[in-house]
Amino acid sequence: MRHRKRGRHLNRNAAHRRSLFRNLSRALITHEAITTTLPKAKEVRPFVEKLVTLAKKAHAAVAAAAGKGEAEEKKAKLQALHYRRQAMALLGPTHGTGIWDKKNEPTTDPLSVKKSDDTVLKKLFRELGPRFADRPGGYTRILKSHYRRLGDAGTTAVIELLKAGEKKVMTKEKKGAPAPAPLAPAPAPVVETPPATN
Repeated sequence: MRHRKRGRHLNRNAAHRRSLFRNLSRALITHEAITTTLPKAKEVRPFVEKLVTLAKKAHAAVAAAAGKGEAEEKKAKLQALHYRRQAMALLGPTHGTGIWDKKNEPTTDPLSVKKSDDTVLKKLFRELGPRFADRPGGYTRILKSHYRRLGDAGTTAVIELLKAGEKKVMTKEKKGAPAPAPLAPAPAPVVETPPATN
């Protein structure tokens, strides 16, 4: 039986797990690389990649309708708004929180008049959606770390978003199944002739 095999429960109930994924994905979008445990990194990857896919779809919808007329552009903007609302539902109430830089200062939005108006959702749709517009998937990378977490010695990993134009490097070349060895021809049976009698 396959009960409880899909996904990791991470010793949390469903609401706590969803909150964990929202917090980790918000931190990943803000800093573009975070260190966490390996199981958490593997579980948050599909959650983040779905958010990036929504941003990419919104960017593609608006870009495809550019210059096709006012009605088409309005329809594309409504479709992009729908994708944005889906991302807001996935991120929960944390979607409107500000983005802080490495010096612990709020970043500023160049398109806004306010001082600190840059949010996780705006960064997702303005930067990450256009960055991965040509990429068919696989927006994150997980690098295992050799450091163990203090306390329980859990394996740690770094999960990061790929840079613009960056490709994943495959460490091993994928090989298919080996070709079957050719069959050697069966040896011809040896027929002994009886000696001739005179």
